[in-house]
Amino acid sequence: MEPGNDPLDGTILIVDDLDFSVRLLSKWLADAGYRHVHATRDSREAATMCRDVGADCVLLDINMPHLDGFQVMEDLKAMSPGNPVPVLVLTGEDGQEVLARAFLAGAKDFISKPFTKIQVLARVHNMVETRQLHNQVRAQNLVLEDHVKERTRQLSESRLELVQRLARTAEYRDSDTGNHITRMSRYCERLAQVAGLAAEESELILNASPMHDLGKVAIPDRILRKPGRLTPEEWTVMQTHAQIGADLLSGGTSDLMRLAEVIALSHHERWDGTGYPRCIAGDEIPQPARIAAVCDVFDALTSPRPYKKAWTHEAARAEIVKGSGFHFEPRLVELFVENFADFIGIQQQLQS
Repeated sequence: MEPGNDPLDGTILIVDDLDFSVRLLSKWLADAGYRHVHATRDSREAATMCRDVGADCVLLDINMPHLDGFQVMEDLKAMSPGNPVPVLVLTGEDGQEVLARAFLAGAKDFISKPFTKIQVLARVHNMVETRQLHNQVRAQNLVLEDHVKERTRQLSESRLELVQRLARTAEYRDSDTGNHITRMSRYCERLAQVAGLAAEESELILNASPMHDLGKVAIPDRILRKPGRLTPEEWTVMQTHAQIGADLLSGGTSDLMRLAEVIALSHHERWDGTGYPRCIAGDEIPQPARIAAVCDVFDALTSPRPYKKAWTHEAARAEIVKGSGFHFEPRLVELFVENFADFIGIQQQLQS
């Protein structure tokens, strides 16, 4: 027995409609040193009383008015399905059918009437001791689960922080400034939500989309930071950042890294198949990448650059609508317009 587990400190509940049985059992238990013995002759009170006193063992008669022992056991199981209190059945019937039914109902042991003091005390001691050890292990498991959850949370936060810092390496090399990746990821989360994606999927897109332009770390400064229009040759080099980003993120084992790879590779694909790097179209483009395409363009339009001023919200919305069916998935454009106030709110909240 572990330190601190004393069966005599266990709480016993006696449920029997016979006054003689209640008084006899109570005396035996008290004489043996049990300090927390409770009893009721009304079976209708059994489940509530068991819960209120925190019983470690229930001595339960089978044949009682109002609710019989089987019905009481059903109530006890319903009250605490994950950790039912052990029941010691007291029965004057020793037929196999009754005993089988009692065990199926949740009884842990039984004693046939008339019972002896030695029988009762031995069974109660064993059941209370087992209950106490079970509760101790259960409490330890709950503490361990809390530790595991906390450690998992810390690891998740560390991973997300690393992802965000990794994403910013590309942003610092680009001419983009301010909170572009933060705004863009928040837009992606919101568009995913209104598109009907589950909360977990929307959150995953939120955390993966900041790495969409990671491949820009490999683009020369003379192209990446050029203030004017790119030449066809320079534009060809710039387009390689999608494949480079996917290559840098490839081989990831987590859902986050795999989704980041998908978005990095395909967020410049177009609904009509004229995008890059693979020129895929329609539903061939992964949905997270289709979502990122809308959000990335919206933020690019509404943000100032060395070579342009920020577009107004109305002009940016009109441009997104103009691209419906060509650049963007029509359904996503409809959802974007229907929830446009949400995107404006995010943009204003995270202005540079």
